[in-house]
Amino acid sequence: MERKDFEQLVNQYGEQLYWQIRRIVFDHDDANDVLQNTLIKCWTHRDEFQGKSNIKTWLTRIAINEALDFLRKKKREQNFCSESDEGISNQLSSDPYFDGDHTLTLLQEALATLPDVQRTVFTLRYYDEMKYAQMSEVLKTSEGALKASYHLAVKKITEYLKTHD
Repeated sequence: MERKDFEQLVNQYGEQLYWQIRRIVFDHDDANDVLQNTLIKCWTHRDEFQGKSNIKTWLTRIAINEALDFLRKKKREQNFCSESDEGISNQLSSDPYFDGDHTLTLLQEALATLPDVQRTVFTLRYYDEMKYAQMSEVLKTSEGALKASYHLAVKKITEYLKTHD
């Protein structure tokens, strides 16, 4: 029965969690690794879910934390500050899972220049259309701080697009 329950978790939430992670870490293989860690963590800690929030919110929180932990670890291991514009562009153009046009590539490059938290807030708001109240619950921070992060991210992305198009 447990295997079937785990498969149901993966089938129901796996793809959505993958894309939330992918928008943070960019690379398909890294996103798959983080997704696998996320699903294992969700499964092994399922008894800790208290039902105070929506299950989707709980899973998203774990996925985002795993993605951010992955980036922090990657930065420490490789003295990795932030992907260069050219690096992201090359990575995306060689990625068989990315079929974006020039504008989407520029947006991804702009996102790569953002601090991890701003990138996360932007992707949750822009791609997932998550409301600030839910984001506050997921990220454990105030709505005001999230709004400020989002608007700073939009400003930086807009500036980037103006100078690189």
